[in-house]
Amino acid sequence: MNIRKVYGLFFSPTGNTETVVKTCTNQTGKELNVTIEYVDFTSPQQRNMEYSFSSDDFVIIGIPVYAGRIPNKLLPFIQTKLKGNKTLVMPVVTYGNRSFDNALKELSNELTAHGFYSIAALAVPCEHAFSSRIATNRPNKDDLKCLESFVEEVVMKLKTSKNLPASLSIPGDDIIDAYYTPLGIDGKPAKFLKAKPKTKVESCTSCGICANNCPMGAISFDNFIDVPGTCIKCQACIKKCPTHAKYFDDEAFLSHVKMLEQNYKRRLDIQCFY
Repeated sequence: MNIRKVYGLFFSPTGNTETVVKTCTNQTGKELNVTIEYVDFTSPQQRNMEYSFSSDDFVIIGIPVYAGRIPNKLLPFIQTKLKGNKTLVMPVVTYGNRSFDNALKELSNELTAHGFYSIAALAVPCEHAFSSRIATNRPNKDDLKCLESFVEEVVMKLKTSKNLPASLSIPGDDIIDAYYTPLGIDGKPAKFLKAKPKTKVESCTSCGICANNCPMGAISFDNFIDVPGTCIKCQACIKKCPTHAKYFDDEAFLSHVKMLEQNYKRRLDIQCFY
């Protein structure tokens, strides 16, 4: 297979998905000795654009798992803005150490429906956006080495395959129609859909970093304390605030975080499919 260019696409509010995709893309470009290009579609502006790829391209696309699936606010972008033309792709999902559930299969299915062909796939456990106590500091150096080694195997597959390989087998339900229900520390459903970040007024310097980094454009540029838009709890504003002024105080949300910290600290390995 003759690949002339490698693209790395990612939605990465807190940076882990970006790290994973860039590691894979850099290694792929190096192994194939071709140019690479990145598309960061984290911002709303980038998701208003259309992206088309040819049969000579290889695309690596990464997203975080939200409630066991593709974040629902990303589906319109994936379904309407990404166009392949018999384009080989490696779908990648990152997840906070609980489970990637149906997200990887859903991503692969959506890409297949729009002109892409999955030749490999990855599910990568990363530090949870909600808590640094879960999968702390992952992806770490060992994870990145694992990704590079996997990419070497994928590139070998690209170099030696004259025709499209058999369709990739990715775990997940054939009919994907349900999201994971977050649970609280009491084991009951934790309903925090309407929760939004609060601001410690005494700590806020009105720098605007939170509004500029919100992937939903939910934070007001006129008043950074105000969150009139839809919040997806991605934690970008929390992680990137230089004065740690942003926080969540929703009881259901905090209960869910405690449940995750109690039950999902065990180490999980990267899962590779090819």
